[in-house]
Amino acid sequence: MKEYQTGQVRNIALIGHGSSGKTTISEAALYVTDVTKRQGRTDDGNTASDFDKEEISRKISIGTSVIPIELKDIKYNFLDTPGYFDFIGEMYGALRAADGAVIVIDASSGIEVGTEKAWQYTQKNKVPTIMFMNKMDKENINFEKLLSDIKDKFGEKVVPFGLPIYRSDDFKGVVDVIDKIAKEYNGREVKTVDIPSELQSEMNSINDDLIEKIAETDEALMEKYFDGESFTEEEIRKGLKIAVKNGDLVPLIPGSADKDISIDLLLNLIERYIPAPNEVGEYKGMSGEKEMSRKVDSKEPFSALVFKTIVDPFVGKLSVFKVISGKITKDKEIFNSNKDSAEKLGGLFALRGKTQLEVSEIDAGDIGATSKLQFTQTGDTLCDKSNPIQYEKIQYPEPCLFMAVEPKTKGDEEKIGSSLQRLTEEDPTFVLNRNKETKQLLIGGQGNMQLSVIVNKLKNTFGVDVNMADPKIAYRETIKGTSSVQGKHKKQSGGAGQYGDVHVRFEPTEEEFIFDEEVFGGAVPRQYIPAVEKGLRECLDKGVLAGYPVVNVKAVLFDGSYHPVDSNEMAFKIAASIAFKKGMEAANPVLLEPIMRVEILIPDAYMGDIMGDMNKRRGKILGMEQQEDGMQLVIAEAPQAELFKYAIDLRSMTQARGSFTMHFVRYEEVPANISQKIIEESKKD
Repeated sequence: MKEYQTGQVRNIALIGHGSSGKTTISEAALYVTDVTKRQGRTDDGNTASDFDKEEISRKISIGTSVIPIELKDIKYNFLDTPGYFDFIGEMYGALRAADGAVIVIDASSGIEVGTEKAWQYTQKNKVPTIMFMNKMDKENINFEKLLSDIKDKFGEKVVPFGLPIYRSDDFKGVVDVIDKIAKEYNGREVKTVDIPSELQSEMNSINDDLIEKIAETDEALMEKYFDGESFTEEEIRKGLKIAVKNGDLVPLIPGSADKDISIDLLLNLIERYIPAPNEVGEYKGMSGEKEMSRKVDSKEPFSALVFKTIVDPFVGKLSVFKVISGKITKDKEIFNSNKDSAEKLGGLFALRGKTQLEVSEIDAGDIGATSKLQFTQTGDTLCDKSNPIQYEKIQYPEPCLFMAVEPKTKGDEEKIGSSLQRLTEEDPTFVLNRNKETKQLLIGGQGNMQLSVIVNKLKNTFGVDVNMADPKIAYRETIKGTSSVQGKHKKQSGGAGQYGDVHVRFEPTEEEFIFDEEVFGGAVPRQYIPAVEKGLRECLDKGVLAGYPVVNVKAVLFDGSYHPVDSNEMAFKIAASIAFKKGMEAANPVLLEPIMRVEILIPDAYMGDIMGDMNKRRGKILGMEQQEDGMQLVIAEAPQAELFKYAIDLRSMTQARGSFTMHFVRYEEVPANISQKIIEESKKD
């Protein structure tokens, strides 16, 4: 692959709802630019983008693929992202590297949840955007109705830059509104035809409307507009590009990636209106405590952001990065400013799916990859050691679904841990932790599909078979009443005996555990009192109800007795443990459960469903806050036991429009009927 200068590069993320045709667009672009002789199909499992075993078997994208397309001295780096919501983190990473986005819409389905989410993200982050209305060749498509729905939902800034041409109800081609030409398609064969008369006036009307948008981009153009002067072709293109860059204009074109219709028009729009990397502006970063910025320019010191990691069992780890400033060559010494470590490049190449295309250098603004970086992870900054800089890390959504993994084969525990650790490098939205209390190894992610993929990768890539199970709850035990009990340990079996006798009062407290003593007259000698405390503390790990840790208990040693020969520390420790068991049982022991604070972000329409569901989960609604974007933030508290599958249920209730975060706040008493079930289950275990 030849080298491209910064101004010749376009970095575009393909985003949108699952199965809208993002991967098919990248395949069509490869086909129409003669990179491939046959267009791959997702259903056939032979696309350049979806090369992972899981992607081929499931027929969906799971990770972002880089698909570079070369045409007329322009390099288009398509970042083909998954549409399934479990893998939304991939979109976050891709959009951090992209300078523009194409939102792909399935014309046969209209505006879907993934369309809305893609739109919200691009608007919030001011990403220059084009819309591609795909699958226009399907039956019963009403372009005017679809366009009206899109404008109603997203505003008048969405403007058609292409109008569909039909022949005998078959979608055959497109009128290019800006260049005022019509094209009909037959595979790679494209022919220019006369603009259908019924589309002529619509095309002129759109152009008239665009003139006003162009005038608003520049004061000189505004004056010219009011003076009734016509704009030159160069002024029109420049004005449209500024409007797209500023987010005031979103071009929309109809097409069919399956039939290669409008792919050339899409590439043309991207070249003209999506900014080149050096037109986006400077990148801000930190050097120590000092804020600094870098221009996207090959003359600046080298810096790059790693936005994706691929774990390959044969090649090792591949790090995919965007060069922000300077350039990188094969023999360049690089420095990871996040890890404060030097790294050695394992080759330098451009990726096209899984294919590695060797290059000798990569210029500012372009995307490349290297292998076998020792310390580098997704989100890290690579730079010159003599000119360090650190860019802000990519912000990913927090995991909201956790499951425990258990080995199918004994002895695989260590292998499971190391293999899962490698997979966290590939997917930053996937987390791994061991619950010290329940001794379970937990994996967390965005949904059950993501965790299922992780488990399959464990088996297929690392040869480890596991089961997924619900996590155990870290319950606690405490007391509600008080009790005064005697714990006596007396043992005589030839030789030296053992004797320890303690009287202990147990009562509730706000502290985790308090030990006190009120012994008078040496009933328990001073040297044995620490042993009594130690004996009691060792019992805290296992309560009398269901064997859970004990909290919020105060134990007061107030009396006892000893034997001048047979008493020793061990005897008093054992006596204390006897007193603990008796005292806890007599002081009205209860089970406590963890309570979580849940913050749920939903559209207003789902408020009733969410509140009703939260009540069923023994939850309490604490408040609601209207958000600037019209969404509602519902704040609630509910027991952790009722929230394990909340990620799946919330997605179902809100058609995936809702999201939530949660964190632990406190422990509360478990209702008696539920407590009894937990105790019975614990005794079975």
